[in-house]
Amino acid sequence: MVYFFADLAFTIVGLFAFFHALTQRVDAYTAAERMTKPAWLGITGGGAAAMLLFSPAGFGSIFWLAGLVAVLVYMVDVRPKLIEVQRGPRW
Repeated sequence: MVYFFADLAFTIVGLFAFFHALTQRVDAYTAAERMTKPAWLGITGGGAAAMLLFSPAGFGSIFWLAGLVAVLVYMVDVRPKLIEVQRGPRW
């Protein structure tokens, strides 16, 4: 039961990360000194797909975990930097 809810929650986070990467401007990635937009679309899309296709318990759990790590790197490192770059200076 716990695996089901963890899988569901992290898959939703993965899909959110993919759609967030999809809606950002191309130049924001270079301004944030991160990889290009197509690279992050591939990373987050692949991560979300891995979490949709595989389960955290059982066969393929390593792929699920790799997808989770890829999505969390985007959410924790890239997303805040993109928001900061697009928002501009706070002063």
